[in-house]
Amino acid sequence: MDQTPLNVSDAIALINQTLDYAYPVIVVEGEVSSFKVNQGKFVFFDLKDESGTLGCFMMVYALRIPIEDGMHVRVIAQPKLTQWGKVSLTVREVHPLGEGSLKRSFELLLAKLDKEGLFAIERKRPLPAMPRTIGVISSTQAAGYGDFIKILNQRWGGVDIIVAHTSVQGSGAPQQIIAALHHFNQMAELPDVIAIVRGGGSLDDLSAFNDEPLVRAIAASRVPVITGIGHEVDTSLADLAADVRAATPSNAAQLLVPDRGEMSRMVVRDTAQMIDSLTRRLSGVRRDVMTRQKAAFEGLSRRHAHVTRRIDTLGTVLYQLNPRLALTRGYALLKNAAGQIITEAKKGDEVKIETKTSMITATVTSTTKNNERIT
Repeated sequence: MDQTPLNVSDAIALINQTLDYAYPVIVVEGEVSSFKVNQGKFVFFDLKDESGTLGCFMMVYALRIPIEDGMHVRVIAQPKLTQWGKVSLTVREVHPLGEGSLKRSFELLLAKLDKEGLFAIERKRPLPAMPRTIGVISSTQAAGYGDFIKILNQRWGGVDIIVAHTSVQGSGAPQQIIAALHHFNQMAELPDVIAIVRGGGSLDDLSAFNDEPLVRAIAASRVPVITGIGHEVDTSLADLAADVRAATPSNAAQLLVPDRGEMSRMVVRDTAQMIDSLTRRLSGVRRDVMTRQKAAFEGLSRRHAHVTRRIDTLGTVLYQLNPRLALTRGYALLKNAAGQIITEAKKGDEVKIETKTSMITATVTSTTKNNERIT
């Protein structure tokens, strides 16, 4: 067959063009070996099984979860023929397979991020006591989302809920959730809290919440984040990075808003306690006023009795000093012609002498000095 020959470069280009057309993306599963990172940017490893090995290459930013030799993974990649004539997979995504590999990847990333302080207690923020606006990141078709909204409305209601619908499992879920986080953090009026909720699932189903960029986005959120992912026994790295981890989506709703029935009972109880306290205080004030009033009355009574006795004493003294009382004992009052009481007179003065029964008018014919003195 007559055919124009190709040089090596053209042949490689033709083969790659054919591969691009026939297999733009392939999914391959195998065991990781010879894993290494060059210059902090390029990732190389082999993917192998019992009978074959494929070389793999990817950029370090595309490696969203840690891997190491011996882990079983699934890669989404594009096959390429290298200039050295070897087939290589240009990897877009890597996903651990099997419980062992998933747990090991979790442990590796946990240790890395914990060392950076992303899970430190001191960086956690409290949830708002009474949020007015809640940003919710979830799949609106998921049962966990339905439970969250139902409990939220049953407990309180009236909260403004902004929902960002995203996938909550699969390879595209982490990036969608990150985009939703960025959206809520860039709003002109920030929500009071962001809730990331998803119902239960297998370890593989929940692996999207162990994605490194997603965990970092949660830790970097300007708005407090609560997660309600899976069941109570499930703990993801997203949970550890969040400000508050709820056991389930329903529990997240319980932690976010108070129960209106409980609040009503609390108001009734507090009102009754307040009335009781005020009643006791009023009774105490009344008793204090009555005690003070009684003490004041008793003090005034004692003062009145003292003043009364004093007045009686002074009255007795005044009575004894009444000159007319002396008249009854045989004494007389000496007055001048004008009727004023005098204590002495001279010869020739007209005087009036008042006794108990009479007023005598007389003229002084003589006077003598009385040497007796009263001291």
